[in-house]
Amino acid sequence: MLRLFAVFVLICSFLAPAWAQEAVDNPRAQTGGAQTLDDILRRQSSQKVDDTFRSSVTGDPEAAAPMTAPLGTRGGQSDPDLWRALRYDTADVKTQSRGPASTTLIQDGGMWWLKLREGPMLVYGAALLGGTLLLLALFYLIRGRIRIEGEKTGRSITRFKAVERFGHWLLAGSFLILGVTGLISLFGRKVLIPAFGHDAFSTLAIGTKWIHNNISWAFIVALVIIFVFWVAHNLPDRTDINWLLKGGGIFGSGHPPAKKFNAGQKLIFWSVILLGTSISVSGLSLLFPFEFNMFGPTFGVLNDWGVTGWVGLDPLPYPLTPQEEMQYAQLWHAIVSLVLTAIIFAHIYIGSIGMEGAFDAMGSGDVEEQWAREHHSLWVEEVQETGLRQGREV
Repeated sequence: MLRLFAVFVLICSFLAPAWAQEAVDNPRAQTGGAQTLDDILRRQSSQKVDDTFRSSVTGDPEAAAPMTAPLGTRGGQSDPDLWRALRYDTADVKTQSRGPASTTLIQDGGMWWLKLREGPMLVYGAALLGGTLLLLALFYLIRGRIRIEGEKTGRSITRFKAVERFGHWLLAGSFLILGVTGLISLFGRKVLIPAFGHDAFSTLAIGTKWIHNNISWAFIVALVIIFVFWVAHNLPDRTDINWLLKGGGIFGSGHPPAKKFNAGQKLIFWSVILLGTSISVSGLSLLFPFEFNMFGPTFGVLNDWGVTGWVGLDPLPYPLTPQEEMQYAQLWHAIVSLVLTAIIFAHIYIGSIGMEGAFDAMGSGDVEEQWAREHHSLWVEEVQETGLRQGREV
């Protein structure tokens, strides 16, 4: 007996290094190829896990027993290959429902999207908007209201026609409504449900969603209107460099010469046009889900060009499931909207309490001549020259 035991120990001593090496080369050797505890913990902490050991072992999902065998008294049969095929969207799913997303039964992408939407997006979004308002309040306390420095003339100059003001207020009004309803949708579950309960928030959410979806058309139309009317006046020119170097005259006395729109207003204009267009396109993707894909093809092109490699990042996910397309569209829509909202906060501040006489431009359309000379002297000269050529005094 002792001799047999000695032989067994001797054999184990020879095989132990091989077993140890196999465990190093294949960490799943002891689980029969299944995932390990380390895999599960890494996935729960949102770390990248190489799951090819699972995604490549789906067998023949079309011939899987649960697809064809009748249910027994204890329910359906369990087929690991089938469930892996469903998990990695390779199963031949049959359904009466029609649509790009109808055959995707298991979709992991929703978890990282949900965590990002409920965590960092809310925290950083609130910090961005709250921080912007705090900085504007601090600036007002330090700088105060920007006053008209010279003596008022009592004469006015028409700055914006009625149709221009209509386009501006249509854009402003629709954006404010979209902003409020969007923030309710984004922050409602965290902020409003604890305060008012699920039933009240459900009614509010349904109403705000309907308003948000329909007001979006007014925003898109207004975006086109202001682009057509003002794009020619917002092209960069040499005066913008001087204006930026002098900080627009916000600090100190005197304002740099400017045309109808100064460099600051041009930055606001192009921010609204570019970011607003991006918001509109992603919004249309959400209004008509699965109709056109924005991110999957873009990720594919960026991977082909090796863009991610240039900055030391892993390749972007491609291809995307239909649900993942919508998740990326929703995130992009929300992030860009938050950025544009912060920019608009600054625009509203300058156009209201931040600068004397600024609101008149969009209120009545006429501005005090002295204000115009101080802030847009080159534009005043152009208007007067045009008036003289037409035989009238401006």
